[in-house]
Amino acid sequence: MAQVEEKQTIQSESGHTAVSARNYGRLLGAIVILLLISLFPNLLPSNLNERFQTFVTIFLGIFIEAVPFLLAGSLVSGLIDVFVDKEALARYVPRRVVPAAFVGSLLGFAFPVCECGVVPVTRRLYQKGLPVSVGIAFLLSAPVINPVVLVSTYVAFGWGPVLVGRFAFTILIAFVVGLIFQFAPPQEIILPQTDDSHDHDHYAMAVGNGRSQRLWQAVTIAGDDFIDMVRYLIIGSMLAATMQTFVPQSTLIAFGSGPVTSVVAMMVLAFVLSICSTVDAFLALSFVNSFTTGSILSFLVFGPMVDIKSALMFLGVFRRRVVLYLILLPLAFTMLITVFINLNLNW
Repeated sequence: MAQVEEKQTIQSESGHTAVSARNYGRLLGAIVILLLISLFPNLLPSNLNERFQTFVTIFLGIFIEAVPFLLAGSLVSGLIDVFVDKEALARYVPRRVVPAAFVGSLLGFAFPVCECGVVPVTRRLYQKGLPVSVGIAFLLSAPVINPVVLVSTYVAFGWGPVLVGRFAFTILIAFVVGLIFQFAPPQEIILPQTDDSHDHDHYAMAVGNGRSQRLWQAVTIAGDDFIDMVRYLIIGSMLAATMQTFVPQSTLIAFGSGPVTSVVAMMVLAFVLSICSTVDAFLALSFVNSFTTGSILSFLVFGPMVDIKSALMFLGVFRRRVVLYLILLPLAFTMLITVFINLNLNW
C-alpha cells in the first residue's frame, strides 16, 4: 500500500514538473520572439512595427520597474520561512477576528513591499499559519501602507485630503474585505501548497544551523519563490502593455469631468497601467487639473490593490473564484467611496 501511494506521489510530482516546464518553456519562447523582432524590426510589416516597438517599450518599462520589488518580496519571503516560526507569529497576531483583520491592514509597516513583492510574502505567511483575514487585509493594504509610499504621496500632494484619504480608505477597504473572507474555510480560498517544509528542514540539517547557513537557505528559498512568481509578472506585464498599446489613454481621459465617469476612467487606467505604488502618486498628480479629487483617490487606492500583473500573481496563491472576488470587492468599495466624495464633498 505504501509503495502504491509513493508511486502515485512520484507520478503526481513528475506531472506537475512537466506542466511547469511547459509553461516556462512557452514564456521563454515568447520572450525570445519578442527579442528577435525587437532586434530585427524588418520581420514585421511597417504598419505593425511601430506599435510593436511601443508594446516592447511599455512591457520592458513595466517589467523592469516591477521585478526589483518582486525580488525584494521574494527575499523577505525566504527570510520569513527560515527565521519566523508559527509560535512567534501566533503571539503577535490577535485571535479575535476584528482586531486581527485591522492588524493585517497595518502589517505593511512591518513588511514594506509593493504590489509585486507582497504576493510571495503573503503566500509564505499563510504557510506559517497566518489567518486568512489577516493575509487578505495585508495583501490589499501593504502596497500603500508602508513608509516609502507615505513619503512619495506626501511629496506629490502634501498634507491634505488626497494623502489622508489614500491611507484611510486603503486601510478601511482592506479591513472590510479581510473580514468578508473570514467567513469562508481556508481550503476554499487558498490553493493547496506543496508541503516543502520537510525539504527545507532536511536542507537546513544538511548545511547546519549557523547564521550564514540559514541565510543561504533563505536565499535559496527566495530564489524558488521568485522563479515561481515571475511567470505571472511576465504575463501581466504583457497584458498591460497590450492594453496600453491598443487602448489610447485619451479615450479614458475624455471621461474625466463627470463625477462617476471620472472614477471609472481612473480605476480602469490604474488597472491597465500597472504602475508601482511607490511612484504612482507623481503620475496621478499630472491629472489633478482635469480630473476630480474622488477620481484621483480611486486611482491611488484601487491601483495598488489590484492591477493586471498583481491580479495574475494572485493566481499563484488563491483559487480563481477568490481572485475574481479580490478584484471586484475592492473595485466596488473604492467606487462607492470615491463617487460619494465627488457628489457630496467639496474636496
